[in-house]
Amino acid sequence: MSTLDQVLSAIDAGLDSSLDRLMAFLRQPSISTDPAYKEQCRAAAEWLAGSLGEIGFAAEVRPTPGHPMVVGHAPGAGADPSVLFYGHYDVQPIDPLELWDHPPFEPRIETGADGVKRIHARGASDDKGQLLTFLEACRAWKTVTGSLPLPVTVFCEGEEESGSPSLNPFLEANREELSKDIALVCDTGMWDPKTPAITTSLRGMVYEQVTITAANRDLHSGMYGGSARNPIHVLTKILAALHDEDGRIAIPGFYDGVPETPTQLKAQWQSMGFDEAAFLGQIGLSIPAGERDRTTLERLWARPTCDVNGIWGGYTGEGSKTVIAAKASAKVSFRLVGDQDPVKVRDAFYAFVRARLPADCTAEFQSEKGSPALALAIDSPALTRARAALQEEWGRPAALAGCGGSIPVVGSFKRLLGMDSLLVGFALEDDRVHSPNEKYDLTSFHKGIRSWARILAALAEK
Repeated sequence: MSTLDQVLSAIDAGLDSSLDRLMAFLRQPSISTDPAYKEQCRAAAEWLAGSLGEIGFAAEVRPTPGHPMVVGHAPGAGADPSVLFYGHYDVQPIDPLELWDHPPFEPRIETGADGVKRIHARGASDDKGQLLTFLEACRAWKTVTGSLPLPVTVFCEGEEESGSPSLNPFLEANREELSKDIALVCDTGMWDPKTPAITTSLRGMVYEQVTITAANRDLHSGMYGGSARNPIHVLTKILAALHDEDGRIAIPGFYDGVPETPTQLKAQWQSMGFDEAAFLGQIGLSIPAGERDRTTLERLWARPTCDVNGIWGGYTGEGSKTVIAAKASAKVSFRLVGDQDPVKVRDAFYAFVRARLPADCTAEFQSEKGSPALALAIDSPALTRARAALQEEWGRPAALAGCGGSIPVVGSFKRLLGMDSLLVGFALEDDRVHSPNEKYDLTSFHKGIRSWARILAALAEK
């Protein structure tokens, strides 16, 4: 029996003990957004550091202005590559409590009508169950061989669900300690319950608020209607012009830096059996929007977007008020891909709006911090090895998926530590993360541990 086979056997034999540790972790009500749970968050951090210590990591709870970080180091049998594993021990609030079938911090395992065993608790999927898949894989390696196959640093934060205010300062202050060859992130999901996935790309973001001002006060529409400029009309006309008839974004220069999706990746996505009708049908829609010449998966994972997220102005209360508003506002977001520059996209949006302003109107902008897109090359050696390891475990090729949203820590690792991230997770679409009755399939937990054991072995191969 090979060393890896022995490690996998140890994982199978120790599954009940692994579940006991997960249950203990899930009992910690580590809600980072609510100051009332400050001590519980620290208790969760201490529990995590203690678990790392049991495995043989030199682990510490590190203070921050907010909730503490947990950092643990363990040497490996080989000297490289060195890896930084990231997870978070904090969880979302539990409201509305009345919608939970059972108390959210009293974890349990239930067998559904379909025969599938599921772990139910707040944090079961996001991110405690995911985090422990990696730690339990490390535990099995240490149990069987006395060491890990490569050097591992575990880095866990307690503010992911509250915006990570302490993350970047901590990374900057501990840059030398935390900079490794590659980061491993287990906060993503599977393609379906039987198909693992590696997330290879994350879209960037530009988020803006624009306010159009016309008259110096709200006006009576009977006295000024038809003569005074209405900023709501001006704003909606500008917003309508953001897209052309084919769904392309009409801002000059917007597509600078947008690459064509590799043919290999398109072919892989087309082979995944994605059901566009079901995807839209579950939200009550049937006709896809966006760029007409692109598939839905390509629009979601590899193409930039522009969306109006909110719009307001004038009177919106009960009854009527015949008013021409002095101001009208909208919130607009752009999802970025490839080498799109957030600053250039922002400036191009400003120019687009100003070019369409009547002479007696002004525009003000309020900007949130932008972030570029991130991608791991599909021929990356780490990705290739991880994909092969996942196929060995699951019996089918891992999907190379994109993510329509952003995972801020991945950008921070790239920008501040110069590290690419390998994103492998075992969550499922129906895990109800951030919602009542969150769950994590027992198979996701068990085979997630086995998957990480294989990935560590694959990355350490010479």
